[in-house]
Amino acid sequence: MTYGQLDNELRRLLAPLEEGRREGRILLEETCSIPAGQFPLWQEREIPPELEDRCRSLARRRLEGEPLQYLLGRWEFFGLPFWVGPGVLIPRPETELLVETGLALLRGVDRPLAADLCAGSGCIAASLAHSLPACRVTAVEWSREAFPYLERNLAANAAGQATAVRGDVLQPDRCPAPAQGPFHLILSNPPYIPTGDLPGLQREVRREPAMALDGGADGLSFYRVLAREWSRRLLPGGWLAMEIGWDQGEAVSRLFADGGLEEVRVRKDLSGLDRVVAGRRPAGPSQPPSPSEKTENCR
Repeated sequence: MTYGQLDNELRRLLAPLEEGRREGRILLEETCSIPAGQFPLWQEREIPPELEDRCRSLARRRLEGEPLQYLLGRWEFFGLPFWVGPGVLIPRPETELLVETGLALLRGVDRPLAADLCAGSGCIAASLAHSLPACRVTAVEWSREAFPYLERNLAANAAGQATAVRGDVLQPDRCPAPAQGPFHLILSNPPYIPTGDLPGLQREVRREPAMALDGGADGLSFYRVLAREWSRRLLPGGWLAMEIGWDQGEAVSRLFADGGLEEVRVRKDLSGLDRVVAGRRPAGPSQPPSPSEKTENCR
């Protein structure tokens, strides 16, 4: 069988999926290490039987609901490759707006210090650090399953610039010293889906860790803590920016204001939906001081 014949077979097999034809080609190219844009040069070649069998096996698993990204083992975000698998949230293109926001907020800051809370795969931390060589990023993650991915991706994409720290962002005072700041910028893509909405998610999304999705009864549990507690770990004039659900802009903006942040703003994604909320710690002395760096280790 040729690569072109298998490509047609995979496209037919995955046709029931919304983007099955595209995913079939991606599976084939990634599994067979075909360089991007080079498939026309390969389609008349004979495919080794073992690769043919593997492609079919992966396609069947995809039909059963396994996310394409987990099957491939890696996914691109902000132009960088990230290792992913069961237990870690899959990087999504809409989250790139959060990185772009962070880069804009750090413009003009000399040797910026930043944190990425609920870091997951490390896609936000690594992308920020990779784009700003002078930046040092602390990436905080509590999940035992996600943490190895975080360490591996930071080592691959931001070695020497980003550090993985295991800590529970809902208990900030118990996080290790590197997570205590103070920072010029704190970014986060926290869990923000209301608990009651989880069963209705797409079957592929339900394969991702609930810990990375479940934002509590109203989806705002993490925002309350981050706006109230982590804003204190900003330097005066520093920024807190977080990804939000499409209908959470107003509620999260209020939480930011209640947490003492100023210049609160909402940014929309390419679909015109609210996607990022950012707020600034006042430059004056009215904000409570940042906590000491000498704190207990996480539980």
